[in-house]
Amino acid sequence: MLPFEGADSQSEAAKVTDKAGDWAKFLKKYYMAELGEIGREYSFQNSKKSLVIDYQKLEKWGRKGLGLADELLKNPSKVIGDVKDAVKTYNLIFTKEEEDKADEINIRFIKLPKRTNIRDIRSSHINTFISVEGIVRKVTEVRPRLVYGVFRCLNCGTLTQPYAQPSFGAFTEPYRNCTQCERQTKFELVPALSKFVDTQKVRIQESPEGLRGGEQPQSLDVDITDDLVSNVSPGDRVIINGIMRSYQKTNGTTKSPLFDLYLQANSIEMSEKEFEEVDISEEDEKEILELSRDPEIYRKFGHSIAPSIYGNDEVKESIALILFGGVMKTLPDGTHLRGDIHMLLVGDPGIAKSQMLRYVIRLAPRGIYTSGKSSTSAGLTATAVKDDFGDGRWTLEAGALVLADMGIAAVDEMDKMDKDDRSSLHEAMEQQSISVAKAGITATLRSRCALLGAANPKMGRFDQYGSISEQINMPPSLLSRFDLIFIMRDRPDQQLDRAIGEHILKAHEVGELLELNNKSPIENLSEDGLNNRLAPVTPEIDPVLFRKYVAYSKRNCIPQISKEAREILIQYYLNLRGLAADNSKPVPVTARQLEALVRLAEASARVRLSPTVDESDASRVIKIVDRCLRDVAYDPNTNSFDIDRLETGFSQQKRNMFRDIIDEIKKYTEKTTDDGKRVDFAQKDKVIEGLVAKGYNKEEVKKRIDELHKDGQIMEPRNGILKLL
Repeated sequence: MLPFEGADSQSEAAKVTDKAGDWAKFLKKYYMAELGEIGREYSFQNSKKSLVIDYQKLEKWGRKGLGLADELLKNPSKVIGDVKDAVKTYNLIFTKEEEDKADEINIRFIKLPKRTNIRDIRSSHINTFISVEGIVRKVTEVRPRLVYGVFRCLNCGTLTQPYAQPSFGAFTEPYRNCTQCERQTKFELVPALSKFVDTQKVRIQESPEGLRGGEQPQSLDVDITDDLVSNVSPGDRVIINGIMRSYQKTNGTTKSPLFDLYLQANSIEMSEKEFEEVDISEEDEKEILELSRDPEIYRKFGHSIAPSIYGNDEVKESIALILFGGVMKTLPDGTHLRGDIHMLLVGDPGIAKSQMLRYVIRLAPRGIYTSGKSSTSAGLTATAVKDDFGDGRWTLEAGALVLADMGIAAVDEMDKMDKDDRSSLHEAMEQQSISVAKAGITATLRSRCALLGAANPKMGRFDQYGSISEQINMPPSLLSRFDLIFIMRDRPDQQLDRAIGEHILKAHEVGELLELNNKSPIENLSEDGLNNRLAPVTPEIDPVLFRKYVAYSKRNCIPQISKEAREILIQYYLNLRGLAADNSKPVPVTARQLEALVRLAEASARVRLSPTVDESDASRVIKIVDRCLRDVAYDPNTNSFDIDRLETGFSQQKRNMFRDIIDEIKKYTEKTTDDGKRVDFAQKDKVIEGLVAKGYNKEEVKKRIDELHKDGQIMEPRNGILKLL
């Protein structure tokens, strides 16, 4: 024996401590109330059977020299066994039943300080305790899984000892020889004496905000059991703490040297709230409160959105209001009133709509960008898929609107989407939920997000005299769900064009300067000089502070509408409705526009961190909504507002013309010939002459007759002959 070998073994033995005793001390200090609650409820169905331990408390306790927190990360299976031993040995749970149930409780750990990215998981993480954050993509149904099986010998009826089953892999049975009759025989499972546990498989994916450009998000399968099942749905953002496990791949009967990884979930923490991942320090809070008192705060927020794009101040200010959003409300009867503001940008090509959408997604912590041409209804909402995941069963996979829950979804080229795909947006925009009934799965997923859309006119450029629903390939029922619709026109203007041109060239010049300075620092160019050159394309409010400001506002500011503001909003609504006092006049606005005014006014108050919606907020949003209504609901033919142009796609004048055309055809078809036969058709020329006599334009009448023909309300069996259907 070496001289110091005995001394080393003695010192090692001295270091061995009573782990169960250490855990008992920790539990008695922090968790006696929770253990007492578990003991009281143990015999009830769906009772509490998990002890949830805060890792930070354990870490603080561990500084006394016990090292329990570090041991949990390195050897989690042993630590969980030690905690159960402590509960059992020191009788920390008193149940009403005589038999000891301490082994059946679950020990769960939450709030680990360090999180591991899914793409950074390596073989060194196997059998260690880690924390992973991501978005739930797929969830299987809950099914029982055999944990310990008791088998019966078919020859002599002898029962075996409980036989453990693997979490992943094939079902295992005892060896063929029975210990009692000592014969080779078959065994059958005795379910009544075996132990089962509820289990569910979940696939999580990396959060989009953490990815670099061009990276495909990676995923990880998670095995959740017992009382953790049925707690997550596709689209939920979760933090899952658990033990990293591996299992061997097989190719038929051949075992592969490659192993697959999965996470054996120990606890699940929900991170649903928007902007929760944005940390705000005391210094940040002081800066935010100081900025909120700035009299030019609205201009600064507007200029901080896509500063490389010249002008469009009203559009940018409205986008800022979308980021802040209104207050989401749930009434006593269960009615849900959305606080998210939906906005559509319609305009000529090359006016930087897509650029604005992409910039907003970078500002919003939970933003999803998608283009209408490459999006299907399944990609936007949710789809049922069948694959190897979940043993070949059907599972739900969340789409873009579900993944953007509590954030912003930007959908570019909305006019290029298929008709069937667009119809899936109706429920997501108004009810903020997505109902799925596919492959035997009936579920409702949440999509509490603001939708920012962009679309181009059918004919390339926008016609100010045409109806918006005629010029965009979108149904009026979908257009009516947008709170704000901005028409962005590209009109030649010598002064404006020069300003835009100079701004674009300045942006390119600044870009070239930055690239050159990054490659090799430019001499005689100070930092102040560089900042002065960058000023025209630099946001007035830093994007990091912008996000923190919005997060702080949404967390802490729930403004109430003052009496003065309420009166201004109601008066504006009544004034517009009063334009239609006569039944023959078109309807200028509906209650949807009033709800939009309330949401925008709340967002305007949140910009100032104001507890009340003041008169200034009401006046500001009325100005914005009035501009939108003049763009989309103003009828130049009647010189008045007509919301039906947007809501139904038919103006009051067009609807009157359709009715007069049908009445004129009826006038001819109700006649009878000399021999008593009924006439069932009308001469097209005579119908047109009759309508021109009433004051209608001849070309307009021909156009409307063609529209009725396309809609299937009339038919033209022969050239020049019209019949009603």
